[in-house]
Amino acid sequence: MSDEPVSMDDWAAAMAEQQESTDSDHESAPAEPAQSGPTLATGLFQELAPSDPITAAGGNLDMILDIPVNMTVELGRTKIAIRNLLQLAQGSVVELDGMAGEPMDVLVNGCLIAQGEVVVVNDKFGIRLTDIITPAERLRRLQK
Repeated sequence: MSDEPVSMDDWAAAMAEQQESTDSDHESAPAEPAQSGPTLATGLFQELAPSDPITAAGGNLDMILDIPVNMTVELGRTKIAIRNLLQLAQGSVVELDGMAGEPMDVLVNGCLIAQGEVVVVNDKFGIRLTDIITPAERLRRLQK
């Protein structure tokens, strides 16, 4: 494609060309019966889905497998006034709404997907998933 900007004359020429082709289509095409409601444009767009549903599902999933997402494990939350936030110092304790021994929330891009418990593996923290949230449960939680 050219790097030149498109001028208004170019747009006008394209619109006139489109109108001419639309007019010639209407003249040669037989009259169609009037329909109530929106009309569907068939044959204008190429079908994107393959005919084999197994290939379609696998192909579509493969397209998104490498997209990075943010996974967060949430210990708890709290609301704090800015005045109190500014008074925090090294050694300060902030009370969270999570209870000791309660499962941690696992969020992907801010959406709860699972709960689990903290584990230590090779001196690193991890999370053992204990409960996966079903899609129906996720929808129910969103509606609250």
